[in-house]
Amino acid sequence: MSKMQIFATGVTITTGAASASASIPNCVNGTKPKYIRVAATAAAYVKMGATAVAGDILIQPGDSVVLAVAGAPTIAAIQVSAAGLVQVSPLEDS
Repeated sequence: MSKMQIFATGVTITTGAASASASIPNCVNGTKPKYIRVAATAAAYVKMGATAVAGDILIQPGDSVVLAVAGAPTIAAIQVSAAGLVQVSPLEDS
């Protein structure tokens, strides 16, 4: 991964007691990214795919993680203890 630039608009997932998912956002040129940046406003579990459960990747408020998309069409998130937002941005030139 040579560059970590974000030009395209991402997606936001509102977390709750049940898993919620969103389509992986496209890069500015319309293609699917190889990597995405994921951040959260409240502690959340995230997973590539349609369903997240407790024990998946934990993201704390104010932290972010870069994940390989590996062809997954969606990403899912679920709250740890309180609802929040999980923001997903495609990384360009990755």
